[in-house]
Amino acid sequence: MNATLIESVRNAGGGGLSFAIGFALLAGLLAWLALEIFRSLLRAAAERSQHRVALEKLRAQLQEIRLRCREAGQAQAGWNGIRKFTVVKKICECDDVHAFYLKPHDGRALPAFKPGQYLTFQLDLPGRDKPLVRCYSLSDSPKDYYRVTIKKEKSPPDKPDVPPGASSSYFCDLVKEGDILNAKAPAGHFFLDLTKPNPVVLLAGGVGITPLLSMANAIAASSSKREAWFFFGARNGREHIHKAELEKLTAENENIHLHVCYSKPGEKDVKGRDFHHEGRLDIELLKTLLPSNNFEYYLCGSGPFMKSLTDGLEAWGVPEKDVYFEAFGPATVKKKAAAPTPEETVHLAKIIVTFARSNKTVRWEPSAGNLLDFARSQGVKIDSGCCAGGCGTCVVAIKSGAVDYLKKPDAEPEAGSCLTCICRPKNDLVLDA
Repeated sequence: MNATLIESVRNAGGGGLSFAIGFALLAGLLAWLALEIFRSLLRAAAERSQHRVALEKLRAQLQEIRLRCREAGQAQAGWNGIRKFTVVKKICECDDVHAFYLKPHDGRALPAFKPGQYLTFQLDLPGRDKPLVRCYSLSDSPKDYYRVTIKKEKSPPDKPDVPPGASSSYFCDLVKEGDILNAKAPAGHFFLDLTKPNPVVLLAGGVGITPLLSMANAIAASSSKREAWFFFGARNGREHIHKAELEKLTAENENIHLHVCYSKPGEKDVKGRDFHHEGRLDIELLKTLLPSNNFEYYLCGSGPFMKSLTDGLEAWGVPEKDVYFEAFGPATVKKKAAAPTPEETVHLAKIIVTFARSNKTVRWEPSAGNLLDFARSQGVKIDSGCCAGGCGTCVVAIKSGAVDYLKKPDAEPEAGSCLTCICRPKNDLVLDA
């Protein structure tokens, strides 16, 4: 085609000028062709990029659908009441801390659970006329076994007459491999939503590491690249729970960043090898290491540990909706309840609560918070376990009146009863206690 064009130009003019014009036309044509080829390459590159973006979006959607389906299956795969489990393995993790690996005694499959949830045990302790109910967080991601990691609660050094923890002593001192335990299905509202991609900060103190380790293991098991900062505080290496597992987890997952704090390192503890920071885990360390405060925060530990961090996060400007924490036991931090209106305060102050069995009738004190704490302040004994509306130990029959729940129970009590640890009277109330 190029030769024909040149020849045509020559025939038209026959001179040098005509040839120059033809050559210019040819150069223009070549430039146009080059530009079209370049534009085609750009379009092809853009289409490939759009295809990659669409493919990644599709993969993310499929992952979310898969996780949602698994969660729906979990909701139907649990069991009602008690199920028997065999202790297939018991391992001493560190001083006074043991991990218990449990498999169903009937050999049937286990339902999965949401990382952060707990098991409720009914323990037949020697010398007790009825089972002791206690809740322990699952410390691993869903597998073909359940694992709980339990620390033996000793008598306080300054109160040697106070007996050690009954359930933790039973587990650590008496339970052995091959024993059979009774447990309810996994439950609890403190868990990590694996369908969300946003980055998280996991803050653990002592044995409070258990639900957060479950969360970190679940992130790794999902093959997600979700960013997670894992902070763990312990006194020293003798109290470093699941040390080898933590190190392996972070070594194999570049998106999980581990920072261990020892408040009182031992002689054999080496900074940089056994731990990263000397001192307590506090808000100043987070401000130093985190790129911003724009994370979701999950906390579990002692009451003072969590109060210090939740207060610090609030002062740092972290929204309350982005802070989640375990709520077991009376010593832990509680979510702030909305202050009652003046009208509600007047109404609550007029309510009369009667404990029928104890033959006590008293005026309700709004400052008591919940019926369990109020009963104890009046010398009325009501059994309790998790103090978070999960285990059902504090259930009491309502003879007359009604209650308001401060949070949604993990499992609704039977009609005509209430979970005293998470409710308050709605009107004049008579309890079978």
